[in-house]
Amino acid sequence: MPNPRLTGLGSGLFCALVMFLLGLVCAVLFGASLTAYGVLFLPVCVLTAVWVRRGDLMTAPVVVPIAFAVGLLPVADGDGGTGGRLMGLVTALATQAGWLYGGTLVAGLIVIVRRVRLVHRRRAAGVARPPT
Repeated sequence: MPNPRLTGLGSGLFCALVMFLLGLVCAVLFGASLTAYGVLFLPVCVLTAVWVRRGDLMTAPVVVPIAFAVGLLPVADGDGGTGGRLMGLVTALATQAGWLYGGTLVAGLIVIVRRVRLVHRRRAAGVARPPT
């Protein structure tokens, strides 16, 4: 399994790009199924939280909801120009809030576990070294 380390900006771009592409795939293959889009959102949240580097851990729970909204652009129903598209996007965000909260929660939990492990490793390394 690849083990890339993304910066905060890189993780945001990765997540947004993948979600936009998955939104296009859902629009073409599944007839703009919001459920399929929500299910595909969860693994992207996990990958984003796992692949972000240690110094930028707290960006993962911030970028995944933004990427969810970006990916909804091709999936959301919208008729009648910009206003209709915006109303479709807001409606899709409201009706799919469970997927949005679930993915953000998953990313947040992974980030918290990684952060706790990092703090414990740093403390153990500090205790193991004799003071000079």
